[in-house]
Amino acid sequence: MGRAAKYTDQSILDAALQLVSEGGVSAATVTSIARRLGAPSGSIYHRFPSRDLLLATLWLKTVKEFQKGFLSALQSPEPLTAARGAVLHTVEWSAAHPSEAALLAMYRREDLIALWPDSLGDELARLNDDVKLALRRFTETHFGVLDASTIGRTRFALVQIPYAAVRDAVRDPHGPAWLIDAVVAASMAVLTNDRSDP
Repeated sequence: MGRAAKYTDQSILDAALQLVSEGGVSAATVTSIARRLGAPSGSIYHRFPSRDLLLATLWLKTVKEFQKGFLSALQSPEPLTAARGAVLHTVEWSAAHPSEAALLAMYRREDLIALWPDSLGDELARLNDDVKLALRRFTETHFGVLDASTIGRTRFALVQIPYAAVRDAVRDPHGPAWLIDAVVAASMAVLTNDRSDP
């Protein structure tokens, strides 16, 4: 039986995340990750042949972890309960995972597709498929019609408003105590205002 690997993929990704949260993406070099782990650089390259692949893997993993709770919230059969749960998940998950939230705020999927390794191209391209489907289902259930206007309202309420709040909170982790209630109220207002004429 072979020996267990001393430096796992997860330990390498954890070290990279710590460095990104402390000093931005530029701080997460292979050398600095190896130093953080007390490992030779070769151990990092053995698992991640390039720094781009390592950071892309970390970003993808973090997005998927966030999406689990978001998608779970949207499964509620009552639309406004689902919406409230999804918005709360975005804000509360980000507060509980500040390093991960900071990492996600640094990149957009559209930017990464052109920059990051071909080996992750398909995964990046499909990354938001489940979220898009869930948002379309929510839109049709809540508004009773699926068109550009109702989809736009759903995205603004469930994605753009909470994302803006989280992005600002990343810059100021000691933000106002009223933030969560304000974000939920704003999102609910978009979904319920003049609902009969979307």
